[in-house]
Amino acid sequence: MNGDQAMSSLWYVLALVLVGSALVARRGPRHGMIRMALLWVVIFALLLALFKMGEGAGLFSSRIDDMKGDLSANVSTDAPLPPVRAEGQALRIAMAPDGHFWVEGSVNGTSTRFLIDSGASITALSVTSARAAGLNFDLAAPGVPMLTANGKIDAKRSSISTLSIGPIRSSDLPIVISPAFGEVNVIGMNLLSRLKSWGVQDGEMVLTP
Repeated sequence: MNGDQAMSSLWYVLALVLVGSALVARRGPRHGMIRMALLWVVIFALLLALFKMGEGAGLFSSRIDDMKGDLSANVSTDAPLPPVRAEGQALRIAMAPDGHFWVEGSVNGTSTRFLIDSGASITALSVTSARAAGLNFDLAAPGVPMLTANGKIDAKRSSISTLSIGPIRSSDLPIVISPAFGEVNVIGMNLLSRLKSWGVQDGEMVLTP
């Protein structure tokens, strides 16, 4: 039995104990006791459902975010960048041989290579890139726990005054920084969601500011 199953079983046992205690303490007509038992069952079922929803949303855990993309494995940080072309206001980025979408951007005026990852909920920078861009962060300060494809990590919060990718500009963008990211910088959903549209068409990532 895994942890979720054990927790569910505990809730059900607790519900039965409380319902049984209430019925024993209160003696009355059988139909009234049955109605009360059903009411308690419904209440505990709703509580259990709310608990599971809260746990899935991170309300009952210490994590603050989910970065589902793999930030440091199976990516090529030094391979030649694929071609990028403007089409009207849209920016079209060809898929790299490793199956990812890479682009050269600018962080506070400093050239920075990014992996575009819609599976990452927040934009992330390597320690090297963050220092090169002059970002304010302290690796010795308390961090925030996060979940990545490689497990739990400790990341530091910071923000980018200006992040540019071709015609795309984003200001005051919250980011996270961690040595666990290796040399990979990731553009996550908190930037992509600021765009008019984004998506993959004919093997190209299309970003429209």
